[in-house]
Amino acid sequence: MDRQDKAEGFFRDGMCCSQAVFGAFAEDFGMDAETAAKVSAGLGGGVGRMRETCGAVTGAALALGMRFGPDKTAVYPHVQAVCAKFKRECGSIVCREILAGSDPHATTGGVPEARTAEYYRKRPCVELVKLAVRLCEEEVANG
Repeated sequence: MDRQDKAEGFFRDGMCCSQAVFGAFAEDFGMDAETAAKVSAGLGGGVGRMRETCGAVTGAALALGMRFGPDKTAVYPHVQAVCAKFKRECGSIVCREILAGSDPHATTGGVPEARTAEYYRKRPCVELVKLAVRLCEEEVANG
């Protein structure tokens, strides 16, 4: 199973976007899935479901930090490159802006919505998780 499939599986199993992306890379850093899920749990839904920076992006930033850190000056250019590519493909890295066209209720915080077939039909999150993984993989390969 490749990382994109792994991330999609994590997301469909109920993990938030940041957990799904970071979790797809956890084994690369000798981290178990539970620890990766704990580390990234607060970043989902645009950081604590406040609809700020997309959790798929923050999950990728965590993975890039693990790969290129701990020197932040070494990590920042990689995070910036992934963010620029993500923004080009999605129009934004801000959760509420990305979700604005999919569901009017998706742009506010509050209680997470149940993961139903309807949820997956109206939200682009599965594809965003896979995109973040792909961009992160490309950046690691080029870095």
